[in-house]
Amino acid sequence: MNTLISAPTPERILHRLDWQVIRRLDGYLQGDYRSLFYGSGVDFADLREYQPEDDIRYIDWNVSARMNTPYVRKYVEDREVIAWFLLDLSPSVDFGKLDHQKRMVLIDFVATLARILTRHGNRVGAMMYGSRLQHTVPARGGRNQVLRIINDLLKQPRQTQGAITDLTPLFNGGLNAIKKRSLIFVISDFISAPGWEKSLNLLNQRHEVIAIRLWDRSEMELPDIGTVIMEDAETGEQLYVDTHDKKFRQRFHAAAIQREKTLTETFKRAGVDVLPLSTEEDLIRAIVRFAAIRRQHRK
Repeated sequence: MNTLISAPTPERILHRLDWQVIRRLDGYLQGDYRSLFYGSGVDFADLREYQPEDDIRYIDWNVSARMNTPYVRKYVEDREVIAWFLLDLSPSVDFGKLDHQKRMVLIDFVATLARILTRHGNRVGAMMYGSRLQHTVPARGGRNQVLRIINDLLKQPRQTQGAITDLTPLFNGGLNAIKKRSLIFVISDFISAPGWEKSLNLLNQRHEVIAIRLWDRSEMELPDIGTVIMEDAETGEQLYVDTHDKKFRQRFHAAAIQREKTLTETFKRAGVDVLPLSTEEDLIRAIVRFAAIRRQHRK
């Protein structure tokens, strides 16, 4: 007898995450999500002299020039958080095992964070990007807003392979559309044509940006499985390779490590906190780990 497996619905996804992820996160974080959602704050409070550990983005250059010594702006946390999800849905995000593709990890992460935020009276919105900026969900609050974002994500068509993704339009779209200072989660594998770094930097100057970098173990290390056809997830270009060749596997791994190093340096220069999120990693463990890092940065 054939067993029919029904497609996931927004309600089922949210119900699963409520029971399997969010309730457990409440226990691990003891309801304290400030370390995840509050960074520098949004409201100007005061000025004080610059100290070595201060973020140079908050130097007030006019006051510093008058006082002949660096001064930084202090901020207080707003009661309401406006959060935006800038979502990369380009072809490479469909990479991974059938039930653990990067796209599914993205959906679970967005649904979890959106649910937590809206439970505490905050507003969330989303911008979805494939080969172009395709769809925007205006920022609103409530459970129905979370369901709408999940629904719209499920309905987004998978992109056909062609040109290499360029993330610059996604970041520029955020710069142009998001007016009030917000918390922005950029969720992508950052497999992109170069040149997006400047736009990310500008976005983080105006808002507080957190990068969620999706990755799969197969993108880092090739298994020794003989001759296979490798396909570029972005362009569709195919290449025969012999994975028995140890030197080839080493070159593949070295190139992946260099790509990781370059991304890490890019995020550091932009002042952006980053959470690497693997298709195999437990979502709860990843969020708790990231909360600990954010908490340390606030000290």
